[in-house]
Amino acid sequence: MQQLLKLTLLFLLSAAVSCKSGPTDEQINQEVSSTLTGGVTASVKDGVVTLSGTCPDEPCKSSSETSAKNAKGVKSVVNNIVVSAPPPPVEMTQTDSLKKSVDALVASYKTVQATVDNGVVTLTGEIKRSQLTTLMQSVNELKPKKVENKLVIK
Repeated sequence: MQQLLKLTLLFLLSAAVSCKSGPTDEQINQEVSSTLTGGVTASVKDGVVTLSGTCPDEPCKSSSETSAKNAKGVKSVVNNIVVSAPPPPVEMTQTDSLKKSVDALVASYKTVQATVDNGVVTLTGEIKRSQLTTLMQSVNELKPKKVENKLVIK
Protein backbone atom coordinates (compact mmCIF):
# COMPACT_ATOMS: atom_id res chain seq x y z
CA MET A 1 0.00 0.00 0.00
CA GLN A 2 2.77 2.42 0.93
CA GLN A 3 4.62 1.56 -2.21
CA LEU A 4 1.50 2.26 -4.29
CA LEU A 5 1.07 5.58 -2.52
CA LYS A 6 4.73 6.47 -3.16
CA LEU A 7 4.40 5.49 -6.79
CA THR A 8 1.24 7.58 -7.23
CA LEU A 9 2.86 10.55 -5.52
CA LEU A 10 5.94 10.21 -7.70
CA PHE A 11 3.79 10.03 -10.83
CA LEU A 12 1.81 13.15 -9.87
CA LEU A 13 4.98 15.05 -9.01
CA SER A 14 6.65 14.19 -12.30
CA ALA A 15 3.47 15.11 -14.23
CA ALA A 16 3.31 18.49 -12.51
CA VAL A 17 6.97 19.23 -13.25
CA SER A 18 6.68 18.24 -16.90
CA CYS A 19 3.57 20.42 -17.49
CA LYS A 20 4.28 23.90 -18.66
CA SER A 21 2.65 26.59 -16.50
CA GLY A 22 1.93 28.99 -19.39
CA PRO A 23 3.66 31.26 -21.86
CA THR A 24 6.84 33.04 -20.83
CA ASP A 25 7.00 36.81 -20.44
CA GLU A 26 8.89 36.98 -23.74
CA GLN A 27 6.17 35.02 -25.53
CA ILE A 28 3.47 37.24 -24.02
CA ASN A 29 5.43 40.33 -25.04
CA GLN A 30 5.72 39.10 -28.64
CA GLU A 31 2.00 38.34 -28.86
CA VAL A 32 0.93 41.66 -27.34
CA SER A 33 3.43 43.71 -29.36
CA SER A 34 2.20 42.21 -32.62
CA THR A 35 -1.26 43.70 -31.97
CA LEU A 36 -0.15 47.21 -31.00
CA THR A 37 -0.11 50.17 -33.38
CA GLY A 38 1.94 53.32 -33.81
CA GLY A 39 3.75 54.67 -30.80
CA VAL A 40 2.52 52.08 -28.27
CA THR A 41 4.94 49.61 -26.70
CA ALA A 42 4.59 46.81 -24.16
CA SER A 43 6.77 45.31 -21.47
CA VAL A 44 5.95 42.18 -19.48
CA LYS A 45 7.07 41.04 -16.02
CA ASP A 46 5.55 38.00 -14.31
CA GLY A 47 2.57 38.07 -16.69
CA VAL A 48 1.77 41.73 -16.00
CA VAL A 49 1.75 43.79 -19.21
CA THR A 50 2.64 47.48 -18.99
CA LEU A 51 1.60 49.56 -21.98
CA SER A 52 3.29 52.89 -22.69
CA GLY A 53 3.58 55.42 -25.50
CA THR A 54 1.05 57.67 -27.18
CA CYS A 55 -2.23 57.21 -29.03
CA PRO A 56 -4.04 59.82 -31.12
CA ASP A 57 -7.39 59.16 -29.38
CA GLU A 58 -9.21 57.22 -26.62
CA PRO A 59 -10.39 54.38 -28.90
CA CYS A 60 -6.75 53.63 -29.76
CA LYS A 61 -5.85 53.53 -26.06
CA SER A 62 -8.82 51.27 -25.22
CA SER A 63 -8.21 48.86 -28.09
CA SER A 64 -4.54 48.54 -27.12
CA GLU A 65 -5.54 47.60 -23.58
CA THR A 66 -8.17 45.14 -24.80
CA SER A 67 -5.66 43.49 -27.15
CA ALA A 68 -3.19 43.09 -24.30
CA LYS A 69 -5.82 41.63 -21.95
CA ASN A 70 -6.83 39.07 -24.58
CA ALA A 71 -3.31 37.68 -24.99
CA LYS A 72 -2.75 34.22 -23.51
CA GLY A 73 -0.98 34.22 -20.15
CA VAL A 74 -1.66 37.87 -19.23
CA LYS A 75 -2.53 38.29 -15.57
CA SER A 76 -3.22 42.03 -15.68
CA VAL A 77 -2.57 45.15 -17.75
CA VAL A 78 -1.20 48.51 -16.60
CA ASN A 79 -2.20 51.11 -19.17
CA ASN A 80 0.21 54.08 -19.14
CA ILE A 81 -0.66 55.18 -22.69
CA VAL A 82 -1.01 58.93 -23.09
CA VAL A 83 -3.60 60.32 -25.51
CA SER A 84 -1.96 63.08 -27.50
CA ALA A 85 -3.73 66.40 -27.76
CA PRO A 86 -5.58 66.92 -31.03
CA PRO A 87 -4.12 69.47 -33.41
CA PRO A 88 -5.63 72.92 -33.02
CA PRO A 89 -8.60 73.52 -35.28
CA VAL A 90 -7.99 75.53 -38.40
CA GLU A 91 -9.58 78.87 -37.77
CA MET A 92 -11.41 80.25 -40.72
CA THR A 93 -11.94 83.97 -40.47
CA GLN A 94 -14.84 85.77 -42.01
CA THR A 95 -12.40 87.22 -44.56
CA ASP A 96 -11.30 83.70 -45.58
CA SER A 97 -14.89 82.62 -46.07
CA LEU A 98 -15.72 85.78 -48.02
CA LYS A 99 -12.58 85.36 -50.15
CA LYS A 100 -13.54 81.82 -51.13
CA SER A 101 -17.06 82.87 -52.01
CA VAL A 102 -15.89 85.88 -54.04
CA ASP A 103 -13.27 83.79 -55.86
CA ALA A 104 -15.90 81.21 -56.80
CA LEU A 105 -18.23 83.94 -58.04
CA VAL A 106 -15.62 85.83 -60.06
CA ALA A 107 -14.26 82.63 -61.64
CA SER A 108 -17.02 82.75 -64.27
CA TYR A 109 -15.90 86.24 -65.36
CA LYS A 110 -12.62 85.70 -67.24
CA THR A 111 -11.47 89.34 -67.25
CA VAL A 112 -12.48 90.23 -63.68
CA GLN A 113 -10.23 89.90 -60.62
CA ALA A 114 -11.21 90.36 -56.99
CA THR A 115 -9.33 90.91 -53.75
CA VAL A 116 -10.69 90.80 -50.22
CA ASP A 117 -9.14 92.76 -47.37
CA ASN A 118 -10.86 93.13 -43.99
CA GLY A 119 -14.25 92.38 -45.53
CA VAL A 120 -13.81 94.92 -48.35
CA VAL A 121 -14.11 93.44 -51.85
CA THR A 122 -12.22 95.24 -54.62
CA LEU A 123 -13.13 94.36 -58.19
CA THR A 124 -10.67 95.13 -61.00
CA GLY A 125 -10.36 94.24 -64.67
CA GLU A 126 -12.81 94.59 -67.54
CA ILE A 127 -16.48 93.67 -67.79
CA LYS A 128 -19.31 94.05 -70.31
CA ARG A 129 -22.02 96.49 -69.30
CA SER A 130 -24.62 93.72 -69.53
CA GLN A 131 -22.75 91.65 -66.92
CA LEU A 132 -22.02 94.44 -64.43
CA THR A 133 -25.39 94.54 -62.65
CA THR A 134 -25.48 90.75 -62.19
CA LEU A 135 -21.92 90.68 -60.82
CA MET A 136 -22.50 93.58 -58.41
CA GLN A 137 -25.74 92.05 -57.07
CA SER A 138 -24.05 88.68 -56.58
CA VAL A 139 -21.09 90.22 -54.74
CA ASN A 140 -23.38 92.31 -52.51
CA GLU A 141 -25.40 89.18 -51.60
CA LEU A 142 -22.22 87.88 -49.94
CA LYS A 143 -22.59 90.77 -47.45
CA PRO A 144 -19.11 92.31 -47.56
CA LYS A 145 -18.43 95.48 -45.56
CA LYS A 146 -17.96 97.36 -48.80
CA VAL A 147 -17.54 96.72 -52.54
CA GLU A 148 -15.02 98.87 -54.38
CA ASN A 149 -15.81 98.77 -58.10
CA LYS A 150 -12.70 99.57 -60.13
CA LEU A 151 -13.90 97.71 -63.18
CA VAL A 152 -13.50 99.11 -66.70
CA ILE A 153 -16.68 98.72 -68.73
CA LYS A 154 -16.14 97.58 -72.33
